[in-house]
Amino acid sequence: MDSPTLLERLTAHRTLGAVPREQLEWLVAHGHEHTLEPGDILTPSTGPVTGLHVILSGHLLIRVDSGAGPRIVMEWHGGDVTGVLPYSRIRKPPGSVVAEERASILTVDKAEIPQLIRECPDLTEVLVHVMLDRARVFKSSELLDEKMSSLGRLAAGLAHELNNPASAVSRSAKMLLDKVAELETATRCFCGLNLSDSQCEVISLLRQAHAADRPRLSPLDLSDRTDELETWMETHQVEGLDPAPLAEAGLAPADLDQLSEAVGAANVTPVLAQLSASLSVRQLVTEIDTASSRIHTLVAAVKGFTFVNQQATLQPIAIGRGLADTITVLRSKAKGKRVEIDLHVPDDLPPVEGYGGELNQVWANLVDNAIDATPGGHVRLEASAADGRVMVKVIDDGKGIPPDVLSRIFDPFFTTKEIGQGTGLGLDIARRIVHRHRGALDVHSGPGRTEFCVTLPISK
Repeated sequence: MDSPTLLERLTAHRTLGAVPREQLEWLVAHGHEHTLEPGDILTPSTGPVTGLHVILSGHLLIRVDSGAGPRIVMEWHGGDVTGVLPYSRIRKPPGSVVAEERASILTVDKAEIPQLIRECPDLTEVLVHVMLDRARVFKSSELLDEKMSSLGRLAAGLAHELNNPASAVSRSAKMLLDKVAELETATRCFCGLNLSDSQCEVISLLRQAHAADRPRLSPLDLSDRTDELETWMETHQVEGLDPAPLAEAGLAPADLDQLSEAVGAANVTPVLAQLSASLSVRQLVTEIDTASSRIHTLVAAVKGFTFVNQQATLQPIAIGRGLADTITVLRSKAKGKRVEIDLHVPDDLPPVEGYGGELNQVWANLVDNAIDATPGGHVRLEASAADGRVMVKVIDDGKGIPPDVLSRIFDPFFTTKEIGQGTGLGLDIARRIVHRHRGALDVHSGPGRTEFCVTLPISK
């Protein structure tokens, strides 16, 4: 049996089979068939895209590595079409188009496309639909890449940020068990003293002293105070007690003089033992409360940042809350790069209507880039409202963006970061999100100041 002709193969083609025969004949007349072996490159990632490619058989794909290993972002089998399509502006693919298996391809040179548009209207219509479908797939893939990259940065920062309070809770809880046992023993001795109400009142006042108006001591002053209390204890023959809890509570030698005068020299050791143990327990409980509150704040910020458990519908969005949550989840990275972040949002800033999670992705991209741009510097976030619009500015005092880079920063896949450090999609996606919200994203940069400005309409 004779092999099917090229025209017969086009007639059976999944994408082009319904095109009128005379227009398929045009493809045969103006195209050339060629074969790729596994591993051969149809179009390199650097471009250019040389023409319209009709995949007759085989399998081709694009893999992109954004730092987490290669991932397939696009693929074609026999019956598909790729390359330069009518009215498309493609110059190069996001990655090399490689043959996964032996492939037979009919290619029409890029220079022939204008004639195709003029002479083959039905074929043009089919190819335009292919182009639109391809654009949707690429955009979905780009958005996924950027979301995964953002998620990785967020997870790394949160892991570090959560580790400190979690470790503090664990450490303080273990110490608390020992201190509670110490407090029980000291309390039994204390109760055996049978002190008067007035004496107990003096002790109670001293116990509460750390919660009063006494200023918190610096590390150097705390060390000096501890030495002073230790000297007092040696002078008054108080043995076996750690003066540190008393010093941390703000007590001074004068306070111990007052205590000794109230309870008597014979009772001062067991009283100080009970007071020290009590203050230690209170301090540990305070540390656990502070650390657990920090964990709660971080979790709440992440929930607010991602708008978890909220409907993905347009709703009034408080910009100030989103900016604050963004700073919280990126604070660890800022600390690591010694970057100070300030937030200035008026209390009466009106809400905008939008998708909270998407807008927070915009803030995260802008702040993350600003932190990278100014190690050891300063990032300022400010918001204001005027003329029915809310304006958010992310300003850094880094060295600025060179003019040749500034003109390309919104281009997809363009990045100045090292491989694996960025997808080159953050600003492109941020601009798309802002445009979806009927807003604008602008940038102005010079030495010592780069400003990204997002303008959004106020919610009606």
